[in-house]
Amino acid sequence: MKRKNGPFIIVKDLSLAYDDKVIVREANFDINHGDIFVIMGMSGCGKSTIMRSMVGLLKPQCGHIFIDGTDMWRADIETRTKIVERFGVSFQSGALFSSMTVGENIALPLELKSDLSTTKIQQRVHEKLKVVGLDGCENLYPSEISGGMLKRAALARALINEPNILFFDEPSAGLDPVRSAELDDLIKNINSHNGTTIVMVTHELATIMSIATNAIYVDSQTKKTIQIGKPSQAIKNTKNPQIINFLYAGKGGKK
Repeated sequence: MKRKNGPFIIVKDLSLAYDDKVIVREANFDINHGDIFVIMGMSGCGKSTIMRSMVGLLKPQCGHIFIDGTDMWRADIETRTKIVERFGVSFQSGALFSSMTVGENIALPLELKSDLSTTKIQQRVHEKLKVVGLDGCENLYPSEISGGMLKRAALARALINEPNILFFDEPSAGLDPVRSAELDDLIKNINSHNGTTIVMVTHELATIMSIATNAIYVDSQTKKTIQIGKPSQAIKNTKNPQIINFLYAGKGGKK
């Protein structure tokens, strides 16, 4: 798929807080069309908080998030809702309803938000399960599938609305290295085949080095962001000691 040039998402001077506690201060970064963009940093640095604001769950203290030219948090509710409906979101836990089958979980967004017939919805569910390698699992319950399969089912649900932006919060958390690598490959394939822009929070260095095309590092001390570009190249070029230590931890030590 041909990809557009230039930023798709622009985050400008974004500050986030819970009550009086500032979590992120004056974050600035761009995400291009078709990026696999990683928000990385030490535990507790504010990675997931940034994502919460980007998907419409946390209003900024100040600053802007532009999605395809629209200032999301300064738009009216109707416009912001339409923007958010273009997103697919996969949470760390998977967040599937235990009382519903895998197929019912995946179908739910369409049943709530679309005018598609039951037959069309079931066709879409089958299609997305096939994409993530869970063909034939529609009638199983979340308790009947493995952790890796749960992650894939959550991805299928995130894909059901055919979004042009996918958000992942720690997608491979809790998975063994083999299953984590399989999930990375699946994410790369979705990005490559569909041109989907992907935004991911993760501290998994194998994932960061393998699939990220662009990234920011969130500095837990200053609470600011540093855009570093492609991590596999930044590891050779950056002179920031925090980024060096973070990226080289996955190579057994410091540069």
